[in-house]
Amino acid sequence: MTHDAEVWMSRAIALAERGRGYVEPNPLVGAIVVRDGVCVGEGWHEQFGQAHAEVNALAHAGEAARGATLYVTLEPCCHQGKTPPCTDAVLRSGIAHVVAALQDPFPKVAGQGAAILRAAGVSVELGVGEAEARRQNAPYLKRLAAGLPWVHAKWAMTLDGKIATRIGDSRWISGETSRQRVHTLRGCMDGIVIGVGTAVADDPLLTARPPGPRTPTRVVVDTHARLPVTSQLVQTAKLVSTLIATCATNAIALDPLRTAGCEIVQLRQDVSGRVDVLALLKELGSRGCTNVLVEGGGVLLGSLFDAGAVDEAHVFVAPLLIGQGDAKSPIAGRGLDRIADCPRLRLDAVERCDDDVYLRYRRGVEPIGPVG
Repeated sequence: MTHDAEVWMSRAIALAERGRGYVEPNPLVGAIVVRDGVCVGEGWHEQFGQAHAEVNALAHAGEAARGATLYVTLEPCCHQGKTPPCTDAVLRSGIAHVVAALQDPFPKVAGQGAAILRAAGVSVELGVGEAEARRQNAPYLKRLAAGLPWVHAKWAMTLDGKIATRIGDSRWISGETSRQRVHTLRGCMDGIVIGVGTAVADDPLLTARPPGPRTPTRVVVDTHARLPVTSQLVQTAKLVSTLIATCATNAIALDPLRTAGCEIVQLRQDVSGRVDVLALLKELGSRGCTNVLVEGGGVLLGSLFDAGAVDEAHVFVAPLLIGQGDAKSPIAGRGLDRIADCPRLRLDAVERCDDDVYLRYRRGVEPIGPVG
């Protein structure tokens, strides 16, 4: 590995990021074509179903690709999907050397792309920039490895760690800039999940305004199917995909929701008698969801933290103090008795939103996708 290789791969990873929200359930991929130390072509996977990063970069490079090096954040695919195999495009271009950050764990690739290129005389190097590429595509890798989406937990709280007063008042803890940041986040998600208590208390719409690259399914975790048919979520269910995750079987409760356009998914109960959140995540993963945003409330977030299912936390801290000992905290659930047992998250980013602070944390250990 050379310093130049790391620099070029870093640029390819930055290009890949431009596809976030547009390419899922495909991975984020960026590519750079370098000849004699000069970039002659670059590209990224821009839209699901459209040309992959390698094809775009090679098209940009044209004849300059012959004898050049291709830096790509993921092993080139070798199967016919919505687009032809990228290995074909690489071989046609005359590329002499391929440097890929990650081997693609997708079963139809999984090292076969690299093997095809090597068999045709193209040298292939894997692992340059692997850690950053793995971090970037952690949601894709988790879905392939476990069949589960990447779970983003989001909440807004005061400086003393409260998400609402003791009477349930929470509008608005965060400021306008923070709320707009949440809308941007929503627009990159496959699903937005809330508990029925939050749905009843806040009557949210749960859409991205303005719309983002994705239109997430709205998911209400509603054990006993008590979401009012008069709620905004139900009233707009024929316009925006709305899923009710429930343990209820009572047609009197479920039929009005179905008639209004909600999809009902009946799931098993956990030991507390509520919807099993792991069963819900498995259901969402089977539907191709790569990223889901959980917006509360505390009971639902607590269930997910108790299950070890939260991958990333988005926390908006506002310059307010409530000061009530019985005011609501972000996380309920069983929790942990010992500090030594608490998972220690890694600070990923800090962003100022006027007088609020947006903190983004990730789990300390990234998932590793299967190989072969």
